[in-house]
Amino acid sequence: MKRLERAIITDIIDAKTIYSKKGRMEAMFKRRYYGLSFCIEGQITYMHKGKAYVSDKGHAVILPKGQNYTICGNETGYFPLINFDCAGELCDTILAVPIESADGFIKAYEQIQKLLLFEGNGAKIMSIFYDMLHRLAHAERENDHLLKPAIAYLENHFSESELNNATLAAQCNISEVYFRKLFLKKYAMTPKQYIIDIRINMAKQLLSDGRLKINAVAEQCGFSNTYHFSRLFKKRTGLTPTAYMKQNLSRGI
Repeated sequence: MKRLERAIITDIIDAKTIYSKKGRMEAMFKRRYYGLSFCIEGQITYMHKGKAYVSDKGHAVILPKGQNYTICGNETGYFPLINFDCAGELCDTILAVPIESADGFIKAYEQIQKLLLFEGNGAKIMSIFYDMLHRLAHAERENDHLLKPAIAYLENHFSESELNNATLAAQCNISEVYFRKLFLKKYAMTPKQYIIDIRINMAKQLLSDGRLKINAVAEQCGFSNTYHFSRLFKKRTGLTPTAYMKQNLSRGI
């Protein structure tokens, strides 16, 4: 994440732990500083510009300066927060970075919190904070790299009806839960939705060709049965497979 690597931090304002109750609803207006938050336990959802960003043990969250957003408490918990400022604009939307563990970041946060109690620790505080940003940037790059084996496998096996998250996660040597989290962050959809999109696009090609019957198209694209295929196809395209085939065959070459 280049924006984190290039950030020039001008001030660390404070470091405090936020207690958030389940059912909490709070609006933030024109946030005064940038914020870097982690989760010890619990879960929060931030709503910003029509999108949802989850803060939990598997995500670090950067909150944008000057922006409005809503905080929804999904599960009661504690959320360490470092407010900071930097030269220029770091981001204008919330950033949720998947992390395998928040433990190391929370230890660094606790160091900063103690150092802020005394004067003369500015350089040390900045050093720790820059290291946190560096690790987050590295985590973002690593996440992209981690998914590559699964994407390569998916490209060659997407039409296999038994393909699932467990198989794809195994290609990356990570847990199924962590794989799904990384995938959702990277592609803004679940692996299942991604696979369905590929299968529907392949079905469009086969239907436009017109050489296969509907049940053969469904089977070749990895759908378990024709009814399931037809229902999904109509939901995605607005047309039944038969109607789509007729419409595209009538156009000719």
